[in-house]
Amino acid sequence: MQTPPKNKKSFFGSIKRKPEIDQKIFNFRRIWLLSFILTSGFAIIPVMFFALIDYNVTKRSVESEAVLRTSRLTSNTWRSVSYFLNERKAALEYTVYENSLDVLSDNDRLSNILKNLRKAFGGFTDIGLVDGDGFQRTYVGPYHLEDKNYSGQDWFKEVQEKGEYISEVFLGYRNVPHLAIAIKHQAENGQVFVLRATIEHQFTNILKDIQKTEYGDAFLINKEGVLQTPSNYFGDMLSKMSIPMSPAYSTSTQVIETVDHQGLQLIVGYRYIPETPFILMVVKYKKKLMEPWQQSSMDLIRYLVVSITVILLWILGVITYLVKRMKSTESRRVKYFHMAEYSNKMATIGRLAAGVAHEINNPLAIINEKAGLISDIFQYSKEYQQNQKLKETIDSIIKSVERCSRITRQLLSFARHLNLSIQTIRLDEVIKEVLGFLNKEAQYRSIDVSLDISEDIPEFECDRGKLQQVLLNIINNAFAALTTGGQIKIKSERDGQDFVKIVISDNGCGIPAENLKYIFEPFFSTKMKIGGTGLGLSITYGLIQELGGKIDVKSEVGRGSRFTVVLPLKPQKGRPE
Repeated sequence: MQTPPKNKKSFFGSIKRKPEIDQKIFNFRRIWLLSFILTSGFAIIPVMFFALIDYNVTKRSVESEAVLRTSRLTSNTWRSVSYFLNERKAALEYTVYENSLDVLSDNDRLSNILKNLRKAFGGFTDIGLVDGDGFQRTYVGPYHLEDKNYSGQDWFKEVQEKGEYISEVFLGYRNVPHLAIAIKHQAENGQVFVLRATIEHQFTNILKDIQKTEYGDAFLINKEGVLQTPSNYFGDMLSKMSIPMSPAYSTSTQVIETVDHQGLQLIVGYRYIPETPFILMVVKYKKKLMEPWQQSSMDLIRYLVVSITVILLWILGVITYLVKRMKSTESRRVKYFHMAEYSNKMATIGRLAAGVAHEINNPLAIINEKAGLISDIFQYSKEYQQNQKLKETIDSIIKSVERCSRITRQLLSFARHLNLSIQTIRLDEVIKEVLGFLNKEAQYRSIDVSLDISEDIPEFECDRGKLQQVLLNIINNAFAALTTGGQIKIKSERDGQDFVKIVISDNGCGIPAENLKYIFEPFFSTKMKIGGTGLGLSITYGLIQELGGKIDVKSEVGRGSRFTVVLPLKPQKGRPE
């Protein structure tokens, strides 16, 4: 055999090399990279955007909640402190107005009054009567303060001016934290006197519940910022508060953010207690209050990282697979492009092959018959019974003829076979699956869908997809006929031994009697102006026919419609007309 010259290209050689030239039109590596970047961007950016929104919204929510809780706690606590002071001031006012100057000047009676005050309220240390010149005329208590002169002290001047006085917490010569309450009164004879009592320091008991928390503190200060009660974190009693701030005067509870001497962020709630020298301070470390949010933020970040990783891996796999398929398809396209010019020739050959196949069916039948006859002769002839090679040859001929017959039958077969996707189903599951698509619309429009499925309906064989389409079309029509607040009833039960009946009824607008006989006809619809096609019930009717069932409808304008579908429990053989 001669070898073609090396400087000449054969026809098939040119076909083989041309795809390599055409494939350079597409840079699949670049397509893969751009597809991965763009798809990842469109998938990840919304996730990160909503995660960022959730991050900020949650943070602001937690911060707002911390401020509100601090404000609420401050308001509740200052009322307790104010109630404590007002209760004791009211007790002294009652004592002044209910007892004459002679009674208050009697040590025994004043002692009984002090005893009753201690019994009723607790915390009263001593009590004394001071005249208008500042001399303490009567005194009951553990200290020797008779005839003590208060005329030069600030509290005496203030009570003379305002009529009442509540002191700051002070140690005094007894070196015990206490405060004084004084009430000015004018006797019937016109003589002015002051009833003064000292009270043990009990504010710590009021504030102790707040101070027990690991991230909060509550204490009282005066207007100069001196602590009137001990603090867990911001100084000792009667020392300057370590928080670098001066609370601005306000008649309501205020909450501000500041930092302590170490630079840690604080949420501070404060309230000026009316008619007292005290300011209530409720201080919380913001970092501690934000720990739940920080934990949830860490969880959010972890979930975000995991989600992005999964998304990237999924996109990477899908894009790689699609680009590989594109590359493979492009390779085949290039190959098929060069083979396209032979398609007309191959079509002609195909038609010729079909004619030949038809023509050789008869010779094949004769060959098969004769080969069978020879096989029978060999079977009953003693001369050939022992010749195994001849028998194998005849069997081979018969098998080859059968193979040729199968091939020709396939070539000549143009019949179409429509196979139903038959499977065993449970009717209640199929109905619930269909209703699952419509739950949201039912909730939005307040449509009540009731379901009554008989328990004696067995599992049966049916085309699940067609049955779902039938139910979906009928229930969709029911939804279209209803206004907000309507009702749909779905009932299913056995119909004899071999059928099941499904009844779908609604209380919608109904169908006019003149239209009932046309509703299953193609393109008949009363909703053409609002997008209806008139094919829904026509398709439904056809599907039910294919399933071997039947459908019936009854309707009354203004009262609703009822569709009844009857299906066989066993699939029908053959396709109905």
